[in-house]
Amino acid sequence: MSLFITFEGGEGCGKSTQAKALYQKLQQENLPAVLIHEPGGTTLGEEIRKTLKRKTEIIHPKTELLLFAASRSQLVAEIIQPALKEEKIVICDRFSHSTIAYQGYGRKLDLATVKMVNNLATHGIKPDIVIFLDLSPEEGLARRGKLLDRFELQELSFHRQVRQGYLKMAADEPDRWLVVDATLPKKKISEIIWGKVNHSLVGKGYL
Repeated sequence: MSLFITFEGGEGCGKSTQAKALYQKLQQENLPAVLIHEPGGTTLGEEIRKTLKRKTEIIHPKTELLLFAASRSQLVAEIIQPALKEEKIVICDRFSHSTIAYQGYGRKLDLATVKMVNNLATHGIKPDIVIFLDLSPEEGLARRGKLLDRFELQELSFHRQVRQGYLKMAADEPDRWLVVDATLPKKKISEIIWGKVNHSLVGKGYL
């Protein structure tokens, strides 16, 4: 018995805030939970994160894909797999679907290649629940204010393609994905997310 939950979305959608809120809710329920983020979560991953986000860095799209994969593979081996084996609830702020959205739909890399690299990096692990906080790129970037990293500095068309990629993936797997309007009040978003997660916790015998 284990549960793997990932949060996805564009810049400024509030996914990190909601991932933390869910983690705190699980702690209040005395449930064993782990909160991690991508890229990062390990010593190697954090170094890769710095490189990927540095706005002065010029990185080829395929190199970018492989850097994300390296960080993810280490995170899965070092943190995610052991936690799931211990029947913990793992919450990850971004995972493999981010790569499909950003490097596949955003960078226009071949989707079959992106998925192949993803499968290698994830060691075959897939999330039980994908929570997508949907927000227009215009509003998301406005929320961010000062643009601090390479991805926030991309053209608006790039962010629009990323969002369309997410929406397509969500439509393809409606049972796995929960799409939430990120313009709703934070408390309401948390309630919607908890409704979905609580249902899975009951089904898996956590509650």
